[in-house]
Amino acid sequence: MNSCNKKIILASASPRRRELLSQIGMEFEIRPSGASEQTKGTRPAEIVEELSALKAGEVFDALSKEERADALVIGADTIVALDGRIMGKPKDPGEAALMLGRLQGRTHQVYSGVTLVWQGREDSPSRIRLSFHEKTDVAMFPMTEREIERYVATGEPLDKAGAYGIQGKCASHIRGLRGDYYNVVGLPLGRLCQEMKKAGLMAAD
Repeated sequence: MNSCNKKIILASASPRRRELLSQIGMEFEIRPSGASEQTKGTRPAEIVEELSALKAGEVFDALSKEERADALVIGADTIVALDGRIMGKPKDPGEAALMLGRLQGRTHQVYSGVTLVWQGREDSPSRIRLSFHEKTDVAMFPMTEREIERYVATGEPLDKAGAYGIQGKCASHIRGLRGDYYNVVGLPLGRLCQEMKKAGLMAAD
């Protein structure tokens, strides 16, 4: 059980992030962000940190004064990059197949940015914001056109960055990875808990 001294609010509707937080026994409330996902960043690490901050900030701003005093908002964003080129969620099955065709047999990077927002001292309305990111290298086995077609037909790639889910049916095509597995799923759990401990938001016992 992971104890936090504030009420945790997850600024995301992602079922995968919800499952990950539940996995480590963290109690939280879900309030999806409606922030526009526009960024000035150009590098993947900059982009995920900025987007996670926009999401967390938007949800924190929407809280009442009373809620802010006891809340910790967690925002997150994940992207896939191949040769520095960002690959978002596919618009349709055809685009999903194209993305998988580029990824197959190669190593790509998955970046997740996380931002924590909470109020400072009780006698101060100032907020505290902490942002960080993790990167994981993911290598995929070569895939035949038929394998790509079958995977796309499952519908699993259509709501995922890079058109695949490492925790789903695409697991059979993953050669290996270097870095945090949970980062690829959508939330670097270990880093999140360590940052919360360092900020005094979670007990270190």
